[in-house]
Amino acid sequence: MNPNEENCIFCKIAKKEIPSEIINEDELFMTFVDIKPINKGHLLVIPKKHSRNISEMIDPELSKYLAFVKESAEQMKTSLGCDGYNIGMNNEPAAGQIIFHSHFHIIPRYKDDGLTSWPDKEYEEGELKKYAEKIRKK
Repeated sequence: MNPNEENCIFCKIAKKEIPSEIINEDELFMTFVDIKPINKGHLLVIPKKHSRNISEMIDPELSKYLAFVKESAEQMKTSLGCDGYNIGMNNEPAAGQIIFHSHFHIIPRYKDDGLTSWPDKEYEEGELKKYAEKIRKK
């Protein structure tokens, strides 16, 4: 086990070394309630096997991971009766990742809940095309 896994709070939750309010789990993934919710009922979905973020996961796991996230989101929406939900993942510190174990946030949303979306930004003339070309080059 590498040092990142030994000290990883989500690895400890997956091993049930730390208590959490588990919503569902299978042999690969676990969904539990976030203790610092953006809205009450905010869920976290993790792979039980440690990976820093989505870039470290292998493709067969990713399709199963996304299906598990979808199932958890639908369960939350039906149970809470929320109007919608956000699904998001922060990858690396610049994107807001604080816990370095891959995880999706599922946030219940309600009309007039006071939460806002990301601000829109504008491209300068020709800039959108330059970004698209740069990303296509890989």
